[in-house]
Parts: sequence; structure tokens; C-alpha cells
Amino acid sequence: MSDFRDLELLLALERNKNFSAAASECNISQPAFSKRISNMEYRLKLPLVRRGNNFIGFTKEGELVLKWARRLLSDAEAMQQEIKAVKNELSGTLVLGVIPTATSFAAVATAELRQNFPKVDIEIYSLSTAQIVRGINNFSIDAGILYFEDADPKITTKLYSETYMLISKPELLKNLTEKVRWKDICEIPLTLLTPGMRNRQLIDGIFRDLKLSPNVVAQASDFTSVISQVAHGHTATIAPKELAETFFDLGLVEKFYLIEPTISNTVGLSTKEYSPPLPIIEAFKKSVHAVL
Repeated sequence: MSDFRDLELLLALERNKNFSAAASECNISQPAFSKRISNMEYRLKLPLVRRGNNFIGFTKEGELVLKWARRLLSDAEAMQQEIKAVKNELSGTLVLGVIPTATSFAAVATAELRQNFPKVDIEIYSLSTAQIVRGINNFSIDAGILYFEDADPKITTKLYSETYMLISKPELLKNLTEKVRWKDICEIPLTLLTPGMRNRQLIDGIFRDLKLSPNVVAQASDFTSVISQVAHGHTATIAPKELAETFFDLGLVEKFYLIEPTISNTVGLSTKEYSPPLPIIEAFKKSVHAVL
């Protein structure tokens, strides 16, 4: 068997994909790091790492050990958290995966958590729903804010409906009212996410169902780039209400409700299953529902 330190080294190698960088992260020399990995392979009688002149990747057996390493270290963290919770000293790190359109909501929820438990640290990763589901399943993520329809309903609760708005600089859409029909925006130059992304698929589906052809003049792989285009006043975009209102509150854009049809996605919260429940996850759940 391997001790927790060996498992931590293995996970560091997974993160860094380089022996030298992983050793540096773990504050040991590279020869000592490599020796401990080799000793682990000897004890388990399994090849864990594929090697050439440099680190290539993990073997099938190594991937399995990684999965259990994440789980065992998560369980150890859970035990420490529960002991601290008994003493009303909740601390530790919450690893949170968030779909890009829910980052504003996640910021409010984590602020609520930190206000109640200032010793809790938070790591937030902007990921797709599929990546969040994988992360929860392999114990690399504690909780995820994601699209409910694509998540595991056994460990996911519904949070809110994500409706869509048209946003742009005021000068681009001078003649529009607060509510705009989809058929009225076909001539407006749009910056949208790249094809294949969930939000783009949803928008393309609406235009297709209405037999309309949008004027897409630019595409980007993330909403930050999309909003940058919009903020310079040359194009408009279609974005979830929560994201649109964040930039509206900053005074960067105007917002318009899209109707005929009104579309929405259901956003949910997925969490790792623990018995007993992990205190830091339970605290985050309460924070999420407190800000809904």
C-alpha cells in the first residue's frame, strides 16, 4: 500500500504533467520524487506512469490509482472538516466547477459562504457541464453549478431558470423597445459563441425553428471575448440574463428581453456524495439557497 504522501505526489504529477514541476510543487528534489513514484509502482506491482525522455502520461492502471487517490484524499479531508465542524471551526478548500454563464451567481454564493465561514478557501474553475460531471465522478471537484438537464439527477438539485437577453451598446440599438422579438434582430450584427457550444446550439435552434437567418459577424470561444466585442459597440450578442445583468450593472451595455419565443435553461447544483455529508459541501448548499 501507498501512504497519503505518495498519493499526493501522484496527483501533483497529474496536475503538472512534468516530473520537475511536480517535485517543485511538493517541495522535494526531482530524484526523490521519481524514486517515490518508482517505489509505489514496485509495491503495487503495477506500471503507473508512461515514460520516455519525459513524462508521457499515465497507464490504464495509473488512471485507476489516480481515481482512488482523489477519493482517499477527499475522504481524509472530509474527516478533518467534520472534526473541525464539531468544534465550530469549519475550514478547508471547496473546489467548485461552474459553467461560464453562472459565474456571477457563483460569485454571490461563494461570498455568502465566505462571510459565514471565513476560514474556508475556494477554488473556482470555469468548465462545461460535461467537465463538471466528470470532475465530480472522479473526485477532483466537490460541487458544480451546471445545466440540470445534462447532470446526474440523483445528486443534482434545480436552482434557477436561465433566460436569454439581447445586449449591446445603446447606440447600436437606438430604436428597440425593452422587449424584442427574435425576428426583429436578424439584421443586427451579432457576436456569438462558436458553433457546437451549448448556448450557441440553443440560439441556432431558435433561429432555425423560426426559419430566420441571423447576421453573425464574429464568433468567440468564451463569453469574455464575446462581451469585449459588444463593449466596443460594433456588435450585439445574446446571453443569459444573469450574465447580461452583470455587464448592465457595470454600465457597459443595454439589455433587451427576447420574446416570441422566450427560451430558458435550468441551472442546477451537483455535489459529491458522502456519508456522512461533507460539512463544507453542506455549508455551500445552504449558502447557495440563501442567495436564490
